[in-house]
Amino acid sequence: MRFFHSLTACLLSLSISACDTAAEPSNDDNDISQATVALTLSDKQATAETKALYSNLWSIAQKGFMFGHHDDLMYGRYWYNEPGRSDTKDVCGDYPAVYSLDFAELSDNRADGNESTEIRRRCILEARERGMVITACAHWNNPLTGGDSWDNSSDRTVAEILTEGSEANRTFTAWLDRLADFLLNLRDSQGRLVPIIFRPFHEHTQSWSWWGSSCTSEQQFISLWQFTVKYLRDTKGVHQLIYAISPQMDSQKNKEDFLYRWPGDDYVDFIGMDCYHGLSPTVFAANIKELCLLSKEKLKPCGVTETGVEGFTAADYWTKQILTPATGRTLSFIVTWRNKFVGGNDSDNHYYSVWKGHPSEKDFIKFHKSSSTYFCSDLPDMYTMAEGVSVE
Repeated sequence: MRFFHSLTACLLSLSISACDTAAEPSNDDNDISQATVALTLSDKQATAETKALYSNLWSIAQKGFMFGHHDDLMYGRYWYNEPGRSDTKDVCGDYPAVYSLDFAELSDNRADGNESTEIRRRCILEARERGMVITACAHWNNPLTGGDSWDNSSDRTVAEILTEGSEANRTFTAWLDRLADFLLNLRDSQGRLVPIIFRPFHEHTQSWSWWGSSCTSEQQFISLWQFTVKYLRDTKGVHQLIYAISPQMDSQKNKEDFLYRWPGDDYVDFIGMDCYHGLSPTVFAANIKELCLLSKEKLKPCGVTETGVEGFTAADYWTKQILTPATGRTLSFIVTWRNKFVGGNDSDNHYYSVWKGHPSEKDFIKFHKSSSTYFCSDLPDMYTMAEGVSVE
């Protein structure tokens, strides 16, 4: 762990760097005494490690934020399935604090014989052994039409899923059965279930998905979310999930926007946002502020579940676009989207983070060294209860 975290955390209120000052953060979202915080999970039977992780998501946000990267351990821009490899580590010598992945291919109709399932299992277990935090989304295919997750051609998909005994209902519950089986067999080296921050039906504020705003009524979406939570938790007995909602917030938003189709406080544990705002740190900073204020109001930890700029080349991207807007806020983490494995095809610019040789490499090292950022080696034991934070 870098020694300066503990020192700079104590000095943060007395001295703010020039980069931090540019953000002009107020601490109105950071005035809850950690010693008095009692959090509540939607799963009252959550495992001890899941409760501990939840407490630490709150605790670490009082000091800084964790950096995360989607699929960071599975592949990078020029490599695929190399155990121990990471584009992040290639640049700064450390793994990200948060490993993000997708559960869809291992649970929907692509699962049978899919070799990536075992790769994902390996990456999750490696992340857990390093003490990293793990979060997962699910780009599930459309269980009614057979299309992909972007197939919004029918407004009947969710209605059919919610109709007990229908073909779509049987299909989708079979996918949940497969996911539950994967999770219940996901154990660390000591035989303990691996906690996951799970965000089903992400970006529900947008119209592109079969669960999105163009295909569902408010009540249908809420019912789908609650059905999924209850099925995994109560029917299948999965007790290692922290349920995260992640609306897409690309333009400047307010609290009401974050509460769009809110499934209920008893069904949401973590408040996220997917924010693809471009090179606009002002918008990012404003949305982070609203997110953190809602976190304080709901007493639920929060974070940026996806962000980034596709194909960015700005040399100061990390300090200007990520660090400055987040400094002084109570975010658990900020996760950038993936670096697609492109082999030797340098014309494919589907990437959202750094790799060795990218123009922002030096700035990322500066970002890594900041007292506000947490990478893998900086983490406390995220799976032992944080001092002063209780979880029911």
